[in-house]
Parts: sequence; C-alpha cells; structure tokens
Amino acid sequence: MSERHAAGLLQPDPALVDPQALRSVCANWATGVTVITSGSTERTAGLTVNSFTSVSLDPALILVCIHNDSNELPVLRRTGAFAVNILAADQEELCRTFASRHTRHTAQAATRPGITGVPVLPDALAYLECRVDREVDGGDHVIVIGEVIDLAVQREEGPLTFFRNSFHRLPAAS
Repeated sequence: MSERHAAGLLQPDPALVDPQALRSVCANWATGVTVITSGSTERTAGLTVNSFTSVSLDPALILVCIHNDSNELPVLRRTGAFAVNILAADQEELCRTFASRHTRHTAQAATRPGITGVPVLPDALAYLECRVDREVDGGDHVIVIGEVIDLAVQREEGPLTFFRNSFHRLPAAS
C-alpha cells in the first residue's frame, strides 16, 4: 500500500473519536490493577491506575499514566519518587478505595517506607519503587516514566485484573 493511500485511510481529525467509544473499545483489553503511592508513610498519596507497563529492561524503566487533574500528581512531583503496587486478586476493596476521588485522600492502608521513603503497600502482590525519570504529555494524562530502583514479589497469589468494566481474579500460576 502506498504512503499516499495509507494516509487517506486515516481520519483527518482525531477529535472525531468519541471518548466514550474509545473507553468502550479499550474495555476489551484486560489489564492488571495497581495503586501508585507517593508522599510519605505518614501522609500517603495514592491512586488506582491500570495504565502501567514496563518500558525498558536496561535501564530499568516503567511508565504510568496519571490524569492531569489528579490531586496526587503534585505530591508525586514534589516527592520525585513513587511506588507501583501491583494488586493481588483479593484486593478489590483496596483498589476501589484508591480509585474514588472521594475516598482516596483519606484511605487507610498499611504501608512501610521504601528506600526513597515513599509508602509501599506490604500486602500488594508485588511492587516497583521508582524515581521519576521524566514526564511526557499524554493529552488529558501525564505519562510518568520511572526508573526502577527497588522491586519485589511479596505474595504468590494471582493478580487482580480489570476487563469489560469489572474486576476478575486470576489464579496463581502453577
């Protein structure tokens, strides 16, 4: 297919994509569920995020996407570090607490300080503690790229997943 013909197949204006239609189509992609924590163990800032992925093994980089209007984003920027807490199958309630703008500011969760001092959820399936490497504009979100400086698997259960707007529990790998 020629470049000229391929360009003609693209929509001329990306704004023509309805945000709800995009959300509906993307709901068909199963994701894991994480809680991003920053701040300190005395005042944990955290939010539920499913836009998380590894970027590079060498150097060890990951990314998370955080809404521009998130109250937790300024805390993460001030701290310069964060933890990605990968939730286990039995942590749906914790996920919901940190997902709600109304409850996540007062969410009580057991934490321990990571090596940067940011809170890590000791009951999470696994965690990656990161220093902010850089930010990239992602429309209504900020793509935060983190350099992984500490990580561990803390439990052997399966992960909490999100698919078609509901939670699912995967069994542990055998």
